[in-house]
Amino acid sequence: MSTKIRLLLILPLALALAGAGFAAWHAVQPQKPDSIVSSETRSSGTALIGGPFTLTDQNGQARSEADLQGHYSLIYFGYTFCPDICPTSLSTMSQGIDLLAESQPAKAAVVLPVFITVDPERDTVEALASYAGHFHPRMLALTGTAAEVAAAAKAYRIYYQKVTEPGATDYLMDHSSIIYLMAPDGTYLAHFTHASTAGDIATGLNELVDPALAAGS
Repeated sequence: MSTKIRLLLILPLALALAGAGFAAWHAVQPQKPDSIVSSETRSSGTALIGGPFTLTDQNGQARSEADLQGHYSLIYFGYTFCPDICPTSLSTMSQGIDLLAESQPAKAAVVLPVFITVDPERDTVEALASYAGHFHPRMLALTGTAAEVAAAAKAYRIYYQKVTEPGATDYLMDHSSIIYLMAPDGTYLAHFTHASTAGDIATGLNELVDPALAAGS
């Protein structure tokens, strides 16, 4: 058999094996997420959500991720000028905590609701102080410089962007609408969406919150 004929016979087999190898490799690669929320995970399988931030609360006090340590935190990114999704999500989040308190007060007591603005241009300390008062009495509302807010949003894999309609004198903010549940050590536990109900949140908290792991317990 000539060398040319052997090559013609071997080449299709080599291509088939290469194709099978690529298919196997592709199958085990992490798929590109459909949304801005990253699907990346650590080797343990924990989602890469959360991290350092430096912001200012509704009382003008400097805050960082260290202030969330020892609490189970429900964290939502939005803005005070949001016409519907943000107030609805924050109300649902607050109602979920209150619903849990009816049957599991010890668990509800260690959950801290947190609101982080994606619109620092308008959401001043004073604006957040007024806004947070409409929701949960323990709510921690946070703002900062544009760079500080961007860093916090990046840590939590939150998308946001200013949207100005032609001829409009004001603007809206397009943003992710996700409520994250973070553990007392700052790791991600679960998340809820704008479709979640107060009952869904209460049930999730009841399943995942352990007061013994929170500070002061």
